[in-house]
Amino acid sequence: MSALHELGLRPLAAALRDGEVTPVEATAYFLARIEAHTDLGAFAEVTAEAARRRAAELGAPPADPPALWGVPLADKDLTARAGVPTRYGSRVNADHVPAHSDPLAVALDEAGAISLGKTSTPEFGLTGFTETRVGPPARDPWGPANGAGGSSGGAAVAVASGLLPAAPASDGGGSIRIPAATVGVVGLKPSRGRVPAGSGLDSPDGLAVAGPIARTVDDAAMLLDVLAAGPYRYATRAPGDGPFSEAALVLPGTLRIGVTTASPWDESMDIRLDPAARGALDEAVRVLAGAGHGIEDVGWAPTGYGDMFMILWRASAARIPVPDARLGEVEPITAWLIREGRALTAERLLGAYAAARAFERGTIAAFASFDLVLTPALALPPRPVGWFAQDDPEVSFTRQCQYAPYSSFVNVCGLPAVTVPVATAPDGHPVSVQLIGRPGGEALILHVAAHLERSRGALAWPSL
Repeated sequence: MSALHELGLRPLAAALRDGEVTPVEATAYFLARIEAHTDLGAFAEVTAEAARRRAAELGAPPADPPALWGVPLADKDLTARAGVPTRYGSRVNADHVPAHSDPLAVALDEAGAISLGKTSTPEFGLTGFTETRVGPPARDPWGPANGAGGSSGGAAVAVASGLLPAAPASDGGGSIRIPAATVGVVGLKPSRGRVPAGSGLDSPDGLAVAGPIARTVDDAAMLLDVLAAGPYRYATRAPGDGPFSEAALVLPGTLRIGVTTASPWDESMDIRLDPAARGALDEAVRVLAGAGHGIEDVGWAPTGYGDMFMILWRASAARIPVPDARLGEVEPITAWLIREGRALTAERLLGAYAAARAFERGTIAAFASFDLVLTPALALPPRPVGWFAQDDPEVSFTRQCQYAPYSSFVNVCGLPAVTVPVATAPDGHPVSVQLIGRPGGEALILHVAAHLERSRGALAWPSL
């Protein structure tokens, strides 16, 4: 059997189920790797003793084990786990230990997983880079001078560097797809309503959903099956059911695929596409056209997006439970967003919600004639730690949009999207594209992503 960190999620789960490795052995193995690579900043908290206890309690595999029985995973530091420090990436929560677990942590426990701790995230998950004052920055294992993106930066680093076989994460404006593309792994943002424990339906803006980060498309589909299996408590949910691991194997026939390099930030910012990103998009087009799919340009030129999204982003920050008197303790960009959000009038906020729904309808209509839409994943290659200038909020926001202009609009529209590496840059770093599906269209984009993955061949992972 290969080294455990080389197996990936599904093979490791099978090895545990078949008794080839025990939960105690797997837990000890991954804890040792985490300890050996703390320089990558993947973890905000490691709960080694609790993980060992949980592994020992699992004992031998039952006759019909749950899907993730004995699999070591970790919670993003935005997910509360009872008895475990949950700081949300912020110094103001340095001593916060919740008494109750969030539904996402409970769902993973019920699936048999073992939590090794908390993966790092920027303060309150607000930014597309993971550099905080509570710990080291999350670093790209392909080039540790560069950051790993965010806000699920720690989760993406843990998967790319083999510290975890896969990782649950969340995405409110690209927070799964940005770091996944930055470090060359697969990141799936599900449809709004798909995952009951993190659906987006219980937040006013409906942006943030839970989803998987994994090394392979199949592993991402497997983790999505677990996340999407819980009981629903909402009147609205994404159409169609899994298991996505099986649905993604179904041959879809000839598809009509739209391609665009346009972004909703083009109107207000200088967005430039790096040649490596352009090359990855061209490679994906070549592969899909070679498979017989129809490829067409998408006539899509959205307007008015920037002002609308800025209001939504500020409004989401306004709800963060940090009193005005303590804003000096949070990072400059966090304080700026909170102040700006709390100064919004009801008229501006309701107007932004209305504009977001109009944008959603218009974009889905523009994409409706296509089975899926292909875009670059990122506009630029990984950025050096410190490049996002978190001490200058307005510069930081502009740079985040320039780096990842293709992400947040997918959240506004509630659509599923997956990023998958398809090519390599001249320095050997993986370069990804993004596939955007119709509402509830996870199975189709997973199938096409798997086709691109097979055509690319195996990646040579960072040697750690």
